[in-house]
Amino acid sequence: MPTTDLIITGSGILGLATAFLAHRQGRSVHVIDRSDRPVGSSIQNFGHACFTGQSDAAQPITAIAREGWCDAATATGLWAAETGTFIPAMTEAELAVLEQFAAHRGPDQARLLDSSQIAEAVGNPDLAAIGGAHLPLDMRVDPRQAAPRIAAWLAEQGVEFTWNTQVTAVADGTVSTTRGDFQAEQVVVCPGYQLTSLFPEIAETHEVRVCSLVMSLIEAPRSFPTGFAMLTGTSLARYDGFAAMPGAEALRHDLDEREPELRDCIANLMVTDIPQGLLIGDSHAYDLSPEPFIDERIGDLLLDRATSVLGIESPRVRQRWLGMYADSPTTNLVLERPDERTSVAVVASGIGMTLSFGIADLILSGGTADI
Repeated sequence: MPTTDLIITGSGILGLATAFLAHRQGRSVHVIDRSDRPVGSSIQNFGHACFTGQSDAAQPITAIAREGWCDAATATGLWAAETGTFIPAMTEAELAVLEQFAAHRGPDQARLLDSSQIAEAVGNPDLAAIGGAHLPLDMRVDPRQAAPRIAAWLAEQGVEFTWNTQVTAVADGTVSTTRGDFQAEQVVVCPGYQLTSLFPEIAETHEVRVCSLVMSLIEAPRSFPTGFAMLTGTSLARYDGFAAMPGAEALRHDLDEREPELRDCIANLMVTDIPQGLLIGDSHAYDLSPEPFIDERIGDLLLDRATSVLGIESPRVRQRWLGMYADSPTTNLVLERPDERTSVAVVASGIGMTLSFGIADLILSGGTADI
């Protein structure tokens, strides 16, 4: 007979969010991971929970996700900031998308700002923006601490963790590993871009690949405003909620002409303030087996464009790294149930941190979503 209600393979933020909710439901939970702590995609990103920028179809999930992050922050003591996101509009094309989006979603989700207000918000009085917006519902967490803190809290609450253990197969409630077999009533597999190792057919069906991103952490100037997250025009062309606006096509053409280098590296230029400094990124490159090398030209390009918006003249870089996450050109979410006792879940875009608790709720309720 199974000895555990639920086994979760993978200690990324999606697996941990699922463990958190299942524990809250009174289930016995066992988490198995190939590393000795969370070190994958969930610690490599911005920690920017951009709920508002997701598609209209995803908004019910983002509402649950936001509630889950707030609940987890209260329970575990992890750092979470509800200061929203600022978006400066540098051109008429960018401002048009923001105006359309604000009219579509309403003031609870998007508030337009004039040029002086957005300049003050980003801490650069010389910013040549013509306007901007504030998204008050967005949140920030520290990606270097969020997943480790949730894992530690779950362990304190009696959730079992088996670290340094490779899962080799999952079927019908049995999880085969390098330490033997484990059984449970239900199994949730959250492998990220390692999906091809366990379920290659599912990965191939959804064309899952690896997205690699050039990112950096710089020292925040003493005069810099705290509680800060910023998206830019490249974000408006990329996030589904903004990209659905009527002016998005004109914006893409404007960016092609004005910022061809950013467009060439598929940039989503953004900045997030965390306790260690300012996170800056990112570019996007797609491959089944990406090489580990950072293109210094791309890193410098992103750093230059971001700091010019912020008015930081001599940025001090503390770290650079190549982030990686699962991606699919056909879907944002892979959620399959290959047998009655197994769920396979992979967020196949860069919104895993944002939607984790909402998708965890879907997994545990047996739901589906087209987002």
